[in-house]
Amino acid sequence: MTTLLLARHGETPWNREGRVQGWAATGLTDRGREQATALGAWLDRRYDVDRVRASDLERTRLTTARVREAAETVPDPAFDDSLRERGFGVYQGFPAEEMAARFPEYDDSTSILTLPVDPVNGESVGAFVDRVERGWTALTETVGAGETALVVTHGGVLKLLRGLLTDRDPAATLAQSSPPNCSLTEVSLGGGAPELVSYGATPWRE
Repeated sequence: MTTLLLARHGETPWNREGRVQGWAATGLTDRGREQATALGAWLDRRYDVDRVRASDLERTRLTTARVREAAETVPDPAFDDSLRERGFGVYQGFPAEEMAARFPEYDDSTSILTLPVDPVNGESVGAFVDRVERGWTALTETVGAGETALVVTHGGVLKLLRGLLTDRDPAATLAQSSPPNCSLTEVSLGGGAPELVSYGATPWRE
């Protein structure tokens, strides 16, 4: 069985403050570091991870490093910019609750991830979807039969992949809440089409 374990990064200060992160170089809170360590220890007890691929942003790099400290057999990661969160350009850093007041084009009835307007220095929804889908195809073609791969990425990417795997409209899945920090989503590549086994689980809390 070929298995992909998709993890969201640990909690960041901007997660806690409700700020739009995008490509910002945010670090981890103490809680985020503890989450990543707990995830790594849990993985070490249950999986032999053959390869690791992670977003190249700071919060995913730090999460990956903490996971590897707690799971010594996890190999060195390959960093991949196709696994980044959507780029929000000028919106980056603003509290989500202030977006509607500051930017008239923003509709606070939905998610920042579904904002159809192309933010200055950011990505459109279409560009984000295309990038993630290309990265996903490359990833599934790279993982060998019978391997277990760990992917460390972002909430928006995970929501988009969930929609891709369940044939849901990308905008509908992006409008939903992100899975918890350091949660695991499992995908099986055993034979036919990729199958979503679980989404947004936090078994390391048990």
